[in-house]
Amino acid sequence: MNRYTKRTFALEMVMVAVGVVFAFPVYVLVNLAIRQPSDTSSPISPTRSPTFANFTGAWREAGLGGALINSVLVTTVSVLIVLAVSALAAYPLARSTARWSRSTFLLIMLGLILPFQLASLPLYQTVRDLGLLGSVWSLVLFYAGLQVPFTTFLYVGFLRALPRDFEDAAAIDGASPFTTFRYVVLPMLKPITVTALVLNAVAVWNDFFTPLLYLSGSDQQTVPVAVAGFVGQFVSDWNLIFAALLISIVPVLAVYLALQRSIINGFAGGLKG
Repeated sequence: MNRYTKRTFALEMVMVAVGVVFAFPVYVLVNLAIRQPSDTSSPISPTRSPTFANFTGAWREAGLGGALINSVLVTTVSVLIVLAVSALAAYPLARSTARWSRSTFLLIMLGLILPFQLASLPLYQTVRDLGLLGSVWSLVLFYAGLQVPFTTFLYVGFLRALPRDFEDAAAIDGASPFTTFRYVVLPMLKPITVTALVLNAVAVWNDFFTPLLYLSGSDQQTVPVAVAGFVGQFVSDWNLIFAALLISIVPVLAVYLALQRSIINGFAGGLKG
């Protein structure tokens, strides 16, 4: 029988302290977002007369409706393309023993080494020549190319740790490589797929530089750009600013809560693999 020792109590206190440290900024954010502008008390003190007018004001003044639609569209399409391309590319790279497989994998990994800022100017010129400046599809094209090397790296590492018994059995039964991938390999990739989905979605959703570069001068904007412009315009009204910030994180938080069990199982499965 496990005994509750002083060490266990000390570890619990450390965990509680760490939790309080991480929860404190969230408390301040929510506390100020629901506070009336006339309330000038300390940000730490609880709000006595909460109001939700700040959220309606921030939604209207910052134009968050259109920005949220653009961010959801860009994030969803980009992540789906990245996962599909990376999984299909990683399967032959992980299973083939030919010399071209290693060379191709190293070529793709160059995308992890070279910072994308070095290619900002030529990429901008390419997007301009394609007539995609000011369009959200320029962001989809950019993220689909930017995130594929990292995601392919994750898939290849996971596939190399998977046994080939089920694939060999499918091949004996006459299944083609694509059929084997679709019905045998892909279901086993669920842990790393969930992990890659979360990492890519957060990276795309929170990116500020690329939307600012490609959508500047147009009426299209994503949530980070809309919130940044709102901060500059209403720098004296922090209640509206914090309300806008809270609105911007709600979609990501909702997705995480909806996929919480799959995310935990995904990380656990990746660790077991």
